[in-house]
Amino acid sequence: MPVQLHSQSSDDHGDDARIEIIPLIDIMFFLLASFMLVSLSMTHLHRVPIKLPEASTGVADSKTPPFQIAIDANGVTTWDSEIVTLTEITARLKAGASPAQTRVLIAADAEARHKQVLGVLNAVRAAGIEQVGFESQTPHS
Repeated sequence: MPVQLHSQSSDDHGDDARIEIIPLIDIMFFLLASFMLVSLSMTHLHRVPIKLPEASTGVADSKTPPFQIAIDANGVTTWDSEIVTLTEITARLKAGASPAQTRVLIAADAEARHKQVLGVLNAVRAAGIEQVGFESQTPHS
C-alpha cells in the first residue's frame, strides 16, 4: 500500500490548530490576584499624614471601620483625603448605612486641639452613630 501525500489547499484548515484556554485562565487569575493585592496595599496611601498619640491601654481592633475621619495638627478635618466641615460629616453619615451598624474611626494628630476632636465626635453622634473609636499607636518601648 503506497503512501499518499496530500497537499494542503487554502480551504483546508488543519484540526490541530486550537487555542488552549487553561493557561489563559491561569494568567487571568494571577492578574486578578495581583491587582487585588496592589489595591489593598494602597489603602493607607490616600490618608492625611498625622502623628498619632500613644495609648498604653488601647485595644487593637482587627475590623476596619467603613468611615475614617482624620484631624491634622492644624485642625483641618478630612474624610478620604477631602476636606470636610462638621455639617458635611453629619450629612454624609446620615446618608450612609443604618446608624446601628455603622462604625467610625477618628484619627486625630497628637497636636490637634481638643475642641476640634470633640466637634467631630459631636458631628458623628448627631448622625445617630454610637460606635466611635479613636485611633492611637502603642507606646514605643
